[in-house]
Amino acid sequence: MIFKETIKKGIKDIGINNKLKNESILEILEDAGSFHSDYAGYGVLNMNETKLSWVLLEWKIQVLKRPIYNHKLNIETWGRDFRKASTYRDFKVFDEDGTLSIIGSSKWAMIDINTHKIYRITDEIFDKYKPEDGLKVFGKEEIEKIEVPENFSNEYTYKVERKDIDINNHFHNTLYLSLAYEALPDEIYNEREFDYFRVTYKKEIMYGDIVKCKYANINNKHIIVLYNETKETLSAIVELKKAK
Repeated sequence: MIFKETIKKGIKDIGINNKLKNESILEILEDAGSFHSDYAGYGVLNMNETKLSWVLLEWKIQVLKRPIYNHKLNIETWGRDFRKASTYRDFKVFDEDGTLSIIGSSKWAMIDINTHKIYRITDEIFDKYKPEDGLKVFGKEEIEKIEVPENFSNEYTYKVERKDIDINNHFHNTLYLSLAYEALPDEIYNEREFDYFRVTYKKEIMYGDIVKCKYANINNKHIIVLYNETKETLSAIVELKKAK
């Protein structure tokens, strides 16, 4: 099943030249996927009944034509390649003229909200989503691994605040990308937006945690690694590029 949603973004979602920021792109994709889950009966509105919640594992996004302020965006999203422990969700975003503007792929797991452990995806859940197996926007099933650099040239430290916490009591997933941007050197930051980016989530970040973001430039790929200093764990890896 291909789920469709129309969204219009406002002034807080745009950056230079009135164009949509990458953080806002993740927000609209996340919203569309969440609305699809509401429709399927395993979304935010159903958590009290199902005791289940989806958690994000990875993003892979390519911007083909960056949307601008106050334009309607037509989003298509679908589940694919369901497994017992994880599943993929792909996206297409069209501007109001019908031009394909963004493609994206994401990987998700389901957790039991009481135990916080991975919940094996059942055939009943599988059937509710009516997945479109084989329909892949990047032509690949898996999202490629991002390697952690050995050396870094810049860093940024942040202490997680109450405003950052989401429905799962975690540091919200789109904010990892925001932190990664803060670790960029000024000359790189001022060149954005990056039209190709990936995020891999390793370990959740919680309220009060201190996060250190370390930056490296590897073959024109901007890699930012987020370490949780409080828990001494690797929390996420972000890759930014100008184009694929």
